[in-house]
Amino acid sequence: MTARFGASRVVVAVAIVVGFVLPFFIHNPYYQQVIVDGYITAIAVYGLNVILGYAGQLSLGHAAFYGIGAYIVALLTTRASMPFWPALAIGCVVTGAFGYAVGALSLRTRGNYFAIFTAAIGVMINIVLTNWQWLTGGNIGIVNIPSAGHIGSISFDDAIPKYELVYVFLLVAIAICTAIRHSLFGRTLLALAGNEDLARAVGIDVTGAKRLAFVVATVLAGLAGGLYATYVGFLGPETTQTDVTFNMLLYAIVGGLGSTAGPIVGTLLLSTLSQFLQSFEKYRMLVFGPALILLVIYLPGGITSAVDRFRSRARSHDRFEAPISSATESKVSS
Repeated sequence: MTARFGASRVVVAVAIVVGFVLPFFIHNPYYQQVIVDGYITAIAVYGLNVILGYAGQLSLGHAAFYGIGAYIVALLTTRASMPFWPALAIGCVVTGAFGYAVGALSLRTRGNYFAIFTAAIGVMINIVLTNWQWLTGGNIGIVNIPSAGHIGSISFDDAIPKYELVYVFLLVAIAICTAIRHSLFGRTLLALAGNEDLARAVGIDVTGAKRLAFVVATVLAGLAGGLYATYVGFLGPETTQTDVTFNMLLYAIVGGLGSTAGPIVGTLLLSTLSQFLQSFEKYRMLVFGPALILLVIYLPGGITSAVDRFRSRARSHDRFEAPISSATESKVSS
């Protein structure tokens, strides 16, 4: 057990180092942008994983909070000339406050009603951002959003520092979700997802736990939105559309709901594949649709769950083979 745990830590450390040095080997700006877009989306998907993968609550308004964070950062940095860092902090706080308010209302419902309620909230926020033209620019959106500025001699106007900035925030999001997963709060959320009535019967504050999970999910979505605004440099209301939420949901399901690696695996795999299928945009869903159906049928836990099962079977096979080999060797020696 200790050896396997040590091997897993080595794999994680190697993956982190590879992520840091990756932009030094990928010189094509388009490929760098595809990867960074995947990182930003993955941060929001990690938020969705908290409320759906851990707590078992299907939120269909996740893109709305992604858009709120993006618009707050964009407006504060362009209209109020505020530096990026305080603007990003304010964006996360305001998005979390919106999440608390929406969660306090929507979490009074359960199941399909919760999903429908959050979807309706997402549609309303999209309508507001589209039609509040004097503030958000309407369909034209907000342009000339400044970058994150400087930290010492490091300028985030350059491609590699911008990559590293987003990558560090991705690691922070993964660390937060991992800590939640292995904490008492995380075990509480998993209990709610398993049987909410039983969790309430044993004294768990079901509403409070779900509301906190919803706030964490929306803060991560707002963080991703703020990073998106400053990275791309322009913003429109399409970032809050429902299909953005469904894309994030697709990434989470393909990667593996409730897992640590699932959001990043699913997001990078499908978002990268989607970029390379741009020339077949009209037929993209003809590929994704059947692939998703096959995935749900044959890999219901997602890619990471299938990998875990394969590793478990391999370990079981090794434990089964070891006694047989030992017995054979002893007979030969005798």
